[in-house]
Amino acid sequence: MSEQQTPATSGNGQDDVTHFGFSNVAKSQKASQVAEVFHSVAGKYDLMNDLMSMGVHRLWKRFTIELSGVRPGHQVLDIAGGTGDLTMKFSDLVGRDGKVVLADINASMLQVGRSRLTDRGYAGNIEYVQADAEHLPFPDNSFNAVSIAFGLRNVTDKDQALRDMMRVLKPGGKLMVLEFSKPTNPLLSKAYDTYSFTALPLMGQLIAGDSESYKYLAESIRMHPDQDTLKGMMESAGMVNCKYYNMTGGIVALHVGTKP
Repeated sequence: MSEQQTPATSGNGQDDVTHFGFSNVAKSQKASQVAEVFHSVAGKYDLMNDLMSMGVHRLWKRFTIELSGVRPGHQVLDIAGGTGDLTMKFSDLVGRDGKVVLADINASMLQVGRSRLTDRGYAGNIEYVQADAEHLPFPDNSFNAVSIAFGLRNVTDKDQALRDMMRVLKPGGKLMVLEFSKPTNPLLSKAYDTYSFTALPLMGQLIAGDSESYKYLAESIRMHPDQDTLKGMMESAGMVNCKYYNMTGGIVALHVGTKP
């Protein structure tokens, strides 16, 4: 699969350029372009997740919850929380004495999440904050656990985001990064590529009326760091006991690290 190159419109060199799928854009433009994607897909996001993963995303998220160590009274930050799948489970775990913050940079996704959780009776221990993962608006040492599910690959400066997640964790707190990753089997990888670049845009067009956004999502997965690279990035951000768990043959990986 060849990469399509689009010149950045600002900046003086490669340091000012980042990828948007297989295209290159100015770093200053990426957040707004990602925002357009999620404004477009917000209304059909849950349905498309179920269709794209054949429901398996629920098992990936359940495993994340099980490894989180979240208990009653804990403070939890769910970054890129979107429509609130993890937030709901965390809310049940922390109970009335705990708190869960559902944070998302995208106003449309945040509104869908708020409406969905409110309709299901979730209210007292959940807060909703529009926030950029690179510049989290929370004090140091605020949370027992921080999660980001299927959101890190859309962040412009992943190293900065990981450092800020580390900052807001309490000592001993746990970071969980659930993200699409690199299949460990070459045959699975080839089949996954075919599925991603043909079926996903087609489903996006048929269900959400938007093939381009799902083409971007497929491309953004391929540009995301592999398992060992992301583990090293977490360690560079100051995390200890970093490890990852491959799921569905490495199509998805859960990375876990602890703040010392």
